Amino acid sequence: MSHDLGFHGDTMAEGLVVSTCLGGAFVGSLFSGSIADGVGRRRAFQLCALPLIIGSSMSATAKNLWGMLLGRLFVGTGMGIGPPVAALYVAEVSPAYVRGTYGSCSQLATCLGLMGALFIGFPAKQIEGWWRMCFWASVAPAALLTVFMEFSVESPHWLFKRGRGAEAEAEFEKLLGGPYVKGAMAELSKSQRGDEADTVKLSELFYGRHRKVVFMGSSLFALQQLSGINAVFYFSSTVFKSAGVPSESANICVGIANLLGSLFALVSMDKLGRKALLIASFSGMAVAMTIQATSASSLVSGSSVIYLSVGGMLFRLPRCV
Repeated sequence: MSHDLGFHGDTMAEGLVVSTCLGGAFVGSLFSGSIADGVGRRRAFQLCALPLIIGSSMSATAKNLWGMLLGRLFVGTGMGIGPPVAALYVAEVSPAYVRGTYGSCSQLATCLGLMGALFIGFPAKQIEGWWRMCFWASVAPAALLTVFMEFSVESPHWLFKRGRGAEAEAEFEKLLGGPYVKGAMAELSKSQRGDEADTVKLSELFYGRHRKVVFMGSSLFALQQLSGINAVFYFSSTVFKSAGVPSESANICVGIANLLGSLFALVSMDKLGRKALLIASFSGMAVAMTIQATSASSLVSGSSVIYLSVGGMLFRLPRCV
């Protein structure tokens, strides 16, 4: 890609191709909640697919760096809108006793998507311009999302909040079955009354009784990102190459490690609980980062540096899930 678009060897340009996508995701995430509340969860999914399709197409046909950056910005915007809506949608349509498991399915799908991208990218070194096919391939899941959401149920919570109780009952019947509709509607009505009584302004989230919850939730996400997980995903090939590991083998290892972490979360989320998994996850990440820091110090030398560095990186991936 860097050869074709004329920025080979420019590390700043390479970083921009990655970070522009993340910048777009930041912008998209700011509007995600408003879009989901305004047009509904189903339409929000379809709207987030639109910039993904446009951005991937622009990247696939880019003639220079600026065309690529604009395409990545569109893709990032879609990425920012989608995940919060997915988490909200799963929480609202899944029964409480399997909500954690269903929520983990989103992360599992992300891991499968990453592995699929790695395999699709294998011919890039042998076939000139194959990277364009990789971007065209990413249009397919976004288009499928748009189509499949037409056949999915709307969130009963959103419908009820909009005063469309009859439609909410119909959606609950599709999701849970007729015998459970009355109980679900009663619980929904009760939670809705609580939400109305507990309406707060945006500024109130940063002080008073809401401050702790906002701080804890924000800190967990911030610490996960500051652990350097994005560097692992985006620059793993470069890191492994510097350690003498073939990039194809390295990418497979990264995908497998990430997938194993997702599978463990999938089967244990509702059994062990969220808090236990978070403690174990962040503790494991601390150990993994200590191993990597040790490999970069003067305490080790020779082949031990490679083993500790690569091992620490792979050990960190399942914990970041």
